[in-house]
Amino acid sequence: MLKTLGIVQASFSTPRFHGLAGRQLGGQSLLAWVIRRVTDCQQLDGVIVLASGLPGEPPVRDLVPSDVPLLLSDRPDALSRFMLALEEYPAETVVRIRGDNPFIDPGLIDRLITTAQNCANSDYVTYRSSDGQPAILSPVGVYAEWFQTAALRRAAKSAKSPADREHVTRYLYSHPEKFNIRLIPAPPEIDRDDVRLTIDIEEDWEHTLAIFDALGPDEVDWRRIAELLGHQPALRQRMAALNREYARN
Repeated sequence: MLKTLGIVQASFSTPRFHGLAGRQLGGQSLLAWVIRRVTDCQQLDGVIVLASGLPGEPPVRDLVPSDVPLLLSDRPDALSRFMLALEEYPAETVVRIRGDNPFIDPGLIDRLITTAQNCANSDYVTYRSSDGQPAILSPVGVYAEWFQTAALRRAAKSAKSPADREHVTRYLYSHPEKFNIRLIPAPPEIDRDDVRLTIDIEEDWEHTLAIFDALGPDEVDWRRIAELLGHQPALRQRMAALNREYARN
């Protein structure tokens, strides 16, 4: 059994993800780029890709590096698919990474794991935005989540609503009375209302390409992105407007 397994969640059953995964970034598919970012982490003992749905072209396997295991599942909800993954690839703890976040940061993942390992009895650990909410709910898009497999198993038995079944960790962080939750302060340089690094609309993709063009594929850690955006007031203003328009619940 692994100590800490990284699971890259590839939601091909959603049209948005299906349309994004094969786009080219840094000389490879977006999904492959995210996977390679995750395999750069020093504190993960293994990485797999968990894909949902039955996509058409291009085939999922073509988007995943050959040295990274791929698990395809047609189970009806994301939480069930995660439980299947942990049956196939047992691990004590898990880091969940969205496969459509190009700026997922290996350094922040390693810090997350180290912090979680030093927090006795924690069930769920992630970064905290300035509003007090888990930062994975923000549009910043550089964060991951850590949790105990045993805690997710308990959540899977209790979660009944469609939202709790489809959003893997929602039941965990929504029930602090049942689980030991720890939120780490997010870096203030990037934890801002005028930073948006997720890809929900076409304009987000254009911003992603602009950042890559400015920094190059080897310099896209969160500190350099924050420094770049600090010199781009017009881009920050537009990101702030999009954050307000597409505010997530």
